[in-house]
Amino acid sequence: MRNETKLIMFKSIATTSTTTLLLKVSLLLCCSASIINYASAFSSSSPFVALEAAGGKCGTSSISTTTTSITTTSRERVVLSAYATSSGKRIDSKKDIEILLGKNRRVVNSLASVVGSKNKDGEDDVVSEVTRLRFAMAFETGWEAKIALKDAIEYREKGKGKAIVDAAFNAFTIATSGENGKWDNDIVRDSAPHASRINKYITPKNIISLSTADGDLLYVIRASLINDKKMMNEVTVDQLSEFFMYVKEIHNLVANQRSEQTGRLCEVIFANDITGVRKPPDSRFSKALSSSSAQYEKLYPTLAGPTLITNLPFILQAFVSFFKPLFPKSVQKKLKFIRAPVLGSFRDLTPLADYNGSQKKSFLAEIDKLVKK
Repeated sequence: MRNETKLIMFKSIATTSTTTLLLKVSLLLCCSASIINYASAFSSSSPFVALEAAGGKCGTSSISTTTTSITTTSRERVVLSAYATSSGKRIDSKKDIEILLGKNRRVVNSLASVVGSKNKDGEDDVVSEVTRLRFAMAFETGWEAKIALKDAIEYREKGKGKAIVDAAFNAFTIATSGENGKWDNDIVRDSAPHASRINKYITPKNIISLSTADGDLLYVIRASLINDKKMMNEVTVDQLSEFFMYVKEIHNLVANQRSEQTGRLCEVIFANDITGVRKPPDSRFSKALSSSSAQYEKLYPTLAGPTLITNLPFILQAFVSFFKPLFPKSVQKKLKFIRAPVLGSFRDLTPLADYNGSQKKSFLAEIDKLVKK
């Protein structure tokens, strides 16, 4: 009888332990799936920190002088060098703009017929060659690229889209007009829509923008340090979405300028750190992210590079194959679930704001290796 009682108690304890474990796993899966689901959207929404660390000065001479920000008044092709990166390395053929233009020349040229509004001289503004190349590479057919480009121009010339693009262009122009083209981060942050409220929550502690030696933008997000619920009690979904769209436009301006300066098609590398995540995001926050993300590929095709989901809890690594379908198809192709010990060792992301800091250098070296794996 005692043995039976012990057996029943053992089974009860075992069942309780199993149930508890399953609940914990389910909770982790739920939280991680929720975080990962919006991580790709949030990757393109970082504040503007340390962009001056790119390989090269950020002058304004090689970018558009119009408020639509993707146009230029010249049809001249960009003169490019295959050795123009700051690291001194030869440009990979997959990123060499001269090679890419050769492969996509027919579509790139056809997109020149898609023009924006008249410039101040009464002439049609022709979309820059780098932008046309991005659209040409993103779609299987020329007519799809042309429709997408027309939609992008329409967004930039009307309503809220125009206001966001104009604000970003003006901030970018001022930010890059300093001595030696050094980046003025404050003007860009302060010029963002609803910045006075949002910048209290989106800080270098939880999101930061860096630059790789090749000139790519690297966006690092520590989602667990964002008080999204408190922020969403102060701003609306639309206001936060407008903030994110402004950020995307700043990133687009920086990446395209660097592309023209170096001859290497620069992109966005996303590093979404899951360290410390214990709960799903506020539903209003997710909605704002989804709203801005839905427009990302349409308005900024081929700007997105690899998406790195870092430091996923060990117990969830076996479920990676289930996470991938949560991302847009365009992201799935470049998605990696990896361990990043250097990044995981930081209490927050502020060490990465130290321009010449040793921790920042170690992290950039870590990411460089992980991207090339």
